This record gives sequence, C-alpha cells and structure tokens, in this order.
Amino acid sequence: MTAKDFLTIDDFDIEDRTILVRVDLNSPMDPEGGILDDMRIHSHIPTLRDLEDAKVVLLAHQSRPGKNDFSTMEAHSRIMSGYLGRKVTYIDDIFGTYARSSISEMKKGDVILLENVRFYSEESLKRPVDEQQRTHMVRQLSPLFDIFLNDAFAVSHRSQLSIVGFTGLLPSGAGRLMEREITALNKSLQGNECPCIFVLGGAKVDDSIKVAENVLSSGGADRVLVTGVVANVMLAASGVDIGEPNMKFIESQGYLDQIDRAKEVLEKFEGKIGLPRDAALNDNGTRIDVKIEEVASKNLPINDIGLETIVAYSSEIENAKTVVLNGPAGVAELDGFEIGTFEIIKAAANSGYSIAGGGHITAEVRNIGYEEQFSHISTGGGACIDFLAGDELPGIEALKVAAKRYQETE
Repeated sequence: MTAKDFLTIDDFDIEDRTILVRVDLNSPMDPEGGILDDMRIHSHIPTLRDLEDAKVVLLAHQSRPGKNDFSTMEAHSRIMSGYLGRKVTYIDDIFGTYARSSISEMKKGDVILLENVRFYSEESLKRPVDEQQRTHMVRQLSPLFDIFLNDAFAVSHRSQLSIVGFTGLLPSGAGRLMEREITALNKSLQGNECPCIFVLGGAKVDDSIKVAENVLSSGGADRVLVTGVVANVMLAASGVDIGEPNMKFIESQGYLDQIDRAKEVLEKFEGKIGLPRDAALNDNGTRIDVKIEEVASKNLPINDIGLETIVAYSSEIENAKTVVLNGPAGVAELDGFEIGTFEIIKAAANSGYSIAGGGHITAEVRNIGYEEQFSHISTGGGACIDFLAGDELPGIEALKVAAKRYQETE
C-alpha cells in the first residue's frame, strides 16, 4: 500500500468544515473511573492541532459491555483538553437530538467528544461495509459532516460501523496517527533498509507464525528471531524436547496444531529463523539459565530466553538497519525474567530504524523509558500484527475505496 492509496488531512480544505474523526481513546482505568495511562489520548493531539481551523467531532469507545471499565468518555475529554490546550466538550449522547443540535451549533475551532460509541449496540456488530453505511447512527450523523477522518488504527482491523460506515458517504481520509502508522509499518514490510530483522515473541503463536511467513516470503525481512511461547513452539517443531510443563502450556493455549505449521515454516525458510540457544527456567521464582538441550530434564517452565541467546540476539539486532519487535521475550512482569525483553528493546533502540509493534512490547518500551529512542511505536496490538501478517484491515481498505471514489470525482 502506498501513500497514494489513501487521502490525508492535506488533501482536504478543512477551513471551517465540520469534520468527524474516529479516534481510539480506549485506556486502562481504575475502579473509580480514573485513567491510568493516557498514551492513546495523547497520540491524537497532532491530528487535532492540524484541524484547529475546523469544527471537530470525535467518536471513540472505552472498553466493551460487561467489562468493569466500560464507561463514559467524560474523563477522556478532560485529559484531552489539557493536552490540547483548549476545551474538548463532552456530550453524553451519540446521535440523538442533543448530539445533533450540539454539532449544528459548533463554531470554528470547537472540539466535541461524543459518548462512548459502544453504548450503541450496533457498533459491535461486524457486517459488510454497505450494511454499516445503512445503520441508523450513520444515517443520522453523516448529513452533519463535510469530511470523515479515521485516526483509530488500533481498531481498524474491525469492520465496525464507526470505522467503515461513514467512508462511503463522506469524503474520507486518514488522520495523522493513522497516516504515521501506515507509513512506518509499510517501511518495515517494503522498501526498508537491510538487514531487516523481525523479533517475534509473546503468546500469540498463530499470529506470529503468519507474520514470519509473510515477511520472509515477501522479502520484507532478512531474518526472524523468535522468543516467548512462539520460540517454544518453534523449538518443539525443530525436534527439541522442551519438557512437559512447556508442552502442557502450549496445549492449554490451544496451539498444539501450530507445531506442524511451525515445522513447515522452518523448513521453507531454512536458516532465516533464529531459535534460542538457551532458556531461563522458573524454579519457584528463581531464574535458572540452561542450554536448550537441558530444558526437558529440569521439568520447569521456560519464562525467558537465556543469557547466551540474549547476547547473540542483541548483537544481531544492533547491527540491523531495520528492526520490528512484536511481543515480549518472556514473562516480563516477573522479577528476573524481564531481562530478555529489556535487552532486546535496548538493542533495537540502537539499530538503524526501530519499530515496537503494539501490545505488550510497547508497554515494556515505555516501562524502561525507551519510547523516545524508537523510530515508531505502534498504537495497535491486533491491528498491527494483522497488518504485518499481510491481512487487509477493513478500516484501511475502506479509506482506499473512499480515496479512489474521491479522486474520480475531482
């Protein structure tokens, strides 16, 4: 996907226009409704600053029905107001009379945040784009707007009405965050400087194997290094006995069938997938580093890559021109087992161009204060891994269709 496939803020005359922007403000919250991490709120500020001459209405969600943090957007509006330096007005309505009249009365420079879009049950229904465009919410809101911008990369892997419903009815483009995500992740897949290394870890084994196959098949990566549960599955696929506790864990996660899949990928890309040489075992909270060949005899869970692997991986990563991290190397929340994750993050920060691919690895990058040293930190977990795996994201595909239609009418 190239920059010509979608429109951005720069393609529209925004002066005094009424613009609907889908943002992703979904944040961890405490039991009292306070926001614990406002990273996602802050990430949209560049978009809002570039729209200061327009009338901006924000559509967002917080959590989902049944969760303890399924709440209103009031706290989000207060934090956003502080970052933006001007009032972001919270409206406790989505598309009713109060919301519509508030939008109609807006003046240039005003910013409104509508109520949690998931309070409307149809938002959570996954349907084709044309059906989403006919929903009651879209029909009620779309006549009030001149432009729709999708700035919510992290939820653009879902075909939900607030993501794809407006793109067929309004001139549509990407906000600054979405634009930055697509550009950075594309750089990791094509046109990147070599050597390019993907470091895949965490527990989403099927996703990671799919990413590995995609980037190695397309030439997007020269090497893939594996850690976490992904590495355990790959090791088992390569014929290593990883011990009963680790095989039981793989089985409990429903990933036994991925061992055969991993074997196929290892054979197809022989020499291009790096496996751990040693592992850190958890013996009642104590870290024990052993050679991979010794893991089975210890009958203990693997909770991190070993020190020898950390040194080898770090050297390879530091010398790379492009590095993409997705998933932690071990159980980073446990004392003593965060070493692999932290050292890989530090090595990636010293490479030519570094990307943290959303989810847990992004949290760990921030945890050790390396955010500013990365070239790009993705706001998407599932969306990022789907993008890297070569899957089409409905939100981005909808923007491509909208761009083509817009360009044909100009």
